[in-house]
This record gives sequence, C-alpha cells and structure tokens, in this order.
Amino acid sequence: MKVSVIIPAYNEKNNVVNLARDIINKIEHVQVIIVDDSKEDNISPLLEKINKVKYIFRGKKLGRGSAIIEGIKYLIKNTDTEIFVEMDADYSHDPNELKNNLKVFKEGKYDLLISSRYLSDSKIVNWPITRRIFSFLANSLAKFLLRVPVSDYTNGFRIYSNNAANHIAFNCGKIGEGFIILSEILVELYYKNFKVGETSSKFVNRVRGESSVNFREILNSFLGLIRIYNLKNQIKKNLN
Repeated sequence: MKVSVIIPAYNEKNNVVNLARDIINKIEHVQVIIVDDSKEDNISPLLEKINKVKYIFRGKKLGRGSAIIEGIKYLIKNTDTEIFVEMDADYSHDPNELKNNLKVFKEGKYDLLISSRYLSDSKIVNWPITRRIFSFLANSLAKFLLRVPVSDYTNGFRIYSNNAANHIAFNCGKIGEGFIILSEILVELYYKNFKVGETSSKFVNRVRGESSVNFREILNSFLGLIRIYNLKNQIKKNLN
C-alpha cells in the first residue's frame, strides 16, 4: 500500500532532511511531503539528491495544523496515497516506530491511529516540567469536554486511512491553524463513526533547535477546545 508521510516544519533545517532520509530507508513504497513555514527556503537545496520527497515552501508561519491539511490536499490531488502519516520534524516522534505502527494500523483496520504518550507502556523522555504540566492540563480538559475514548488528544504522530484523509481535507481546519486541529480532527472522525485507536509510543523532547510552541498558541488551543466542544455537540445533534 502506498504510504505518504507529511512533516510540518518551521526552522527545522538541522532535522528534517535527516528525518526524510530515515523514513525512506525504513519504509517501502513511501514518499515524504515536507510543508515548510520558515521565512527562508534553506532546505530545498539539501533535498535535491533525495528521491521520494516533495517540498512545499510557504514562507510564513501559518500553523502546524494547516500544514498537515495542505499536505493531505496535495496528496489527494496529485498521488495515489492510501495511508497518510503525520509526524513532527524534530525527532520527537521516532521513525523506528513507523513500521510497527503501520502494522497495527492495518491489522486493526483503523481510520485514525494515534501514537499515544500516555498509555501504560509509553514513555516521555527529557520533557521540561512546564511542558508536562501544559500537556497534562490540555489533555485533561480535552478529555472532559470532548469525551473521545483516547488518552492522548494532542500528539501529532498519527496515521489516517484514505477515507479519513478525504474527510479531513474537506471538513477540518475551521477551528484554528495550530495544534488545536489535532483535537478537531479527532472529534470529526470519532463522532462521524470512523474507527479510532491508539498505540504506545516513546516521545523524546527535541535535542536540536527550538520549539515553535509559544504562549499565544497555547492560549488559542484552550480557546479552540471550547469551539471544538460546540462542534462535537453540533455533530451529535445532526446525527440524532
């Protein structure tokens, strides 16, 4: 089955090229889509000798979520992708997990498989206490409001079926542009009866570069959860 991996990037020159190579070396019949929000294109010259990579340069920070949706739309229009993967550019998501995750995804016949940081056999490495607290609070609030039976609402290491990707492309991205789209997608798929599951994962805090998460994005994420709560209620109302 044709697999495509979408990697949103922002000032990730030191990571994303090596990550693309690692993915291509580990997975057969794969292509990598890098959606770059950096102000300058200093990545494309480094990709010239790597096959199976498509580089989309946007030139300004439009948000991780919108980068994923743009990548999905590109793949739907231009390729025969059957399985869509999203993962971060900074190696916090281990490419060594991809093969097993794809196996779990296929065997479970999922539409969305989340690599969870919060299952009993998952692990988080080198995360500052402030990020742990924020992630815990965000997931706790999301679980309380959205009521989807998963443990990790906000990790961006995911696999989507073709049907799910098409639904995302034409129905998601209305709540916000950053990480909040992860929860929006989850609600859209779960409450419209797509099959959602989780698998364990080892999350490693970045060792190179700086996080693109800032206070404004954190605030927008909490406000976005309220809008997604309303979206959930509207979906449930329309289905009844």
